[in-house]
Amino acid sequence: MAGLTTAVSFFPSMLKQGYGWILSWAEKKNAGFFLFFLALAEASFFPIPPDVLLIALGLALPRKSLRWATICLAGSVLGGIIGYGLGYYFMEAVGDSILQFYHLMDKYSEVQALYQQYDAWAVAAGGFTPLPYKLFTITAGAFRIDFITFILASVISRGLRFFLVAGTIYFFGPKVRYFLEHYFNLFTIIFAIMLIGGYFLIKWIF
Repeated sequence: MAGLTTAVSFFPSMLKQGYGWILSWAEKKNAGFFLFFLALAEASFFPIPPDVLLIALGLALPRKSLRWATICLAGSVLGGIIGYGLGYYFMEAVGDSILQFYHLMDKYSEVQALYQQYDAWAVAAGGFTPLPYKLFTITAGAFRIDFITFILASVISRGLRFFLVAGTIYFFGPKVRYFLEHYFNLFTIIFAIMLIGGYFLIKWIF
């Protein structure tokens, strides 16, 4: 598949064993299932973001990019619910272990401060930016963030992230490869800053 070859060359710095294994899923007939599972797992415990497979599938079949993004969003939100449950019911038994494994415990108090100040906006920013989403899903449960608000923030932020990638591929195809490789993470950080800025603007107006 020419598209898959393009996608593999797109991640020169990521071609380690785990990434190569994930990218090989794009050749499978049931690649949609693998994408759903990867998005679900990454939101609660797995290290590799689903964007890797989403972009590989999108570049291989650009006309199906929006379908892949929908599958990715569904898996990520469900995984976020699992992460929320781990933090809510099993923080000491499971949640702490996951955060310690990824060396994220030093961020725990920082995220707590974000929740105290921004509430669900912290989830929205965490779901869109390159920050580990599992850090926000698990801690959202641990800090008892309102569950419905958590779901809405997750749908909005993860939907924006995945559909931005998919939509860009859908309209521009492989030509967008360079942009996604070099500037996507920077763009998501800028967007998150704008998101938080919008929160303060709305709070100041009302």
